[in-house]
Amino acid sequence: MNSRSRPLGFALLSFICAAALHADVTPHALFCDHAVLQRDKPIPVWGQAAPGEKVAVRLADLPAQSTTADAAGRWSVRLPAQPAGGPFKLVFQGNNRVEMNDVWLGEVWVCSGQSNMERQLGLRHGQQPLVNWEAEAASADYPQIRHFAVARTPSDTPRANTAGKWDVCSPQTVDQFTAVGYYFGRELHRHLKVPVGLIHSSWGGSPAETWVSQARLATDFPDVIAAQAKAIADYPAALAKYQAAEPDLLKTWQEAAATAAAAGKPAPRKPAPPGNPRSANHRPSALHNGMITSLQPYALRGVIWYQGESNSSRAEAYRTLFPALIADWRTQWGQGDFPFLFVQIAPHKSQSPEIRDAQLHTWRVTPNTAMVVTADIGDANDIHPTRKEPVGVRLALAARALAYGEKTNYSGPRFTTAAIAGAKVTLQFDHLGGGLVAKDGALRGFTISGDGKTFVPAQAEIVGDTVVVSAEAVPTPLAVRYGWANVPDVNLFNAAGLPASPFRTDGAALAGTPRAAQ
Repeated sequence: MNSRSRPLGFALLSFICAAALHADVTPHALFCDHAVLQRDKPIPVWGQAAPGEKVAVRLADLPAQSTTADAAGRWSVRLPAQPAGGPFKLVFQGNNRVEMNDVWLGEVWVCSGQSNMERQLGLRHGQQPLVNWEAEAASADYPQIRHFAVARTPSDTPRANTAGKWDVCSPQTVDQFTAVGYYFGRELHRHLKVPVGLIHSSWGGSPAETWVSQARLATDFPDVIAAQAKAIADYPAALAKYQAAEPDLLKTWQEAAATAAAAGKPAPRKPAPPGNPRSANHRPSALHNGMITSLQPYALRGVIWYQGESNSSRAEAYRTLFPALIADWRTQWGQGDFPFLFVQIAPHKSQSPEIRDAQLHTWRVTPNTAMVVTADIGDANDIHPTRKEPVGVRLALAARALAYGEKTNYSGPRFTTAAIAGAKVTLQFDHLGGGLVAKDGALRGFTISGDGKTFVPAQAEIVGDTVVVSAEAVPTPLAVRYGWANVPDVNLFNAAGLPASPFRTDGAALAGTPRAAQ
């Protein structure tokens, strides 16, 4: 039975059960018409069949790779690495024959995270339109860019399959693509001139812990497991408390809604019972089980990631949780330390500087990663900035450097060390990109402290490849911070046009005449 003929909305359970019932070879959902397979790497291909059924897989005119389904009906083969090209046929032969058409070899990237990755290019009800989206969509005639939207499927156990299909990029389809992923893929396709496949697996509002495996959480983050267990245990009492208060809550809400309507204002949110933590979409490991393990071990080049907003209030924990997530995915995919490129949270009134610092820390301690800074393209009042093109373009720059070995500037200045001499602190940076630049006037966003607790505005000046910081009110400085606010006003760039990440010297090794922390 050819799974491509099924309506996209069918549940995954139906998909798997039907394959078993008819004892047909059923490839994993990623192997369908218009698929992009990773070039220059061995290509794992897998699916379901009848137990003991012989399965052969052939790509184009290459020799078929054969295997036998195990007692559970699972089978897998590895096709040899091939250069970019296409279109090809991908043929599966068992008791039945399944033929996939318009399959290409190129670059495959997983696009994951929460709402800023989930945000589609096209306009949706209640959303601010993305900058220039209509003109971009109208010109998006890129048939070699393909997009696979992974079905949103939380699960308590790892799933072997997913639902979705590969869409060919065109003005008629691109509005459904992840906007950040589209701009990233567009830049790679233009530059590399090979097909690009984007596997989009994200969910708005999701915290990092829902994307981490149960095994990793149990080993390294038992507090997350304990908090979930407590929430489940406390739920019956919380529900009973709400149910007892519900009549009064609804009465109060109705009165407030009537008052708002009379004033021409929107009604307040209607009271609702507490959600059941046992079935919450974003419970620990639920999206990892349902939307990540179901993609493994599909051959890929790397991952782009835009997430962190939902962990902003727990930024200290994110310093270890996020690197663990990256290590978790790499281990499970079994394809080495593939590039993992992520976006630093943009300025917004609800987003703490600590979450950006945790992301900067992750970049420092995790090999083969890059961080895209968005300090210049945020929106204080909209957590979903409408300028997605610069994000995708900067991610593509990072990919060109890390994944494809180009000698290109892909990051703004990154703080490395600080030296204290008298009343001045000299800051060193890497990723100079041709030199430090103060965009639009004198440097802004620097503060300085003599005790490590109270920070005051500072004067900052570019001196060669350094920034020298001081303030008359702080004759014996201890620490400097840059952009340390929910919505920072900053303008340090490099000559390549890329912004510096917010940072703090607190806790960093200070050269010169360091003073003991207070």
